[in-house]
Amino acid sequence: MRPSLRQKAVAVCDAKIAQKGEGVGLSFYAFFANRNDDPELLMEAATWWIRTHRLDHFEKAIKIRRMVLDRL
Repeated sequence: MRPSLRQKAVAVCDAKIAQKGEGVGLSFYAFFANRNDDPELLMEAATWWIRTHRLDHFEKAIKIRRMVLDRL
């Protein structure tokens, strides 16, 4: 995962956790605007989420944050 996507993922997780608590879930779509303005980046996130880690559609933000920070 490229550094800019890692930074964005951590920032989104932090914001969601601050807003809704540690039990909040999210999908990789949370890292993007409602329109698909960067398909390559979206596919990179989807590949990391689905193919590499075989995560469910929704996962706990705290889990995703930890995985990204641990560079998994």
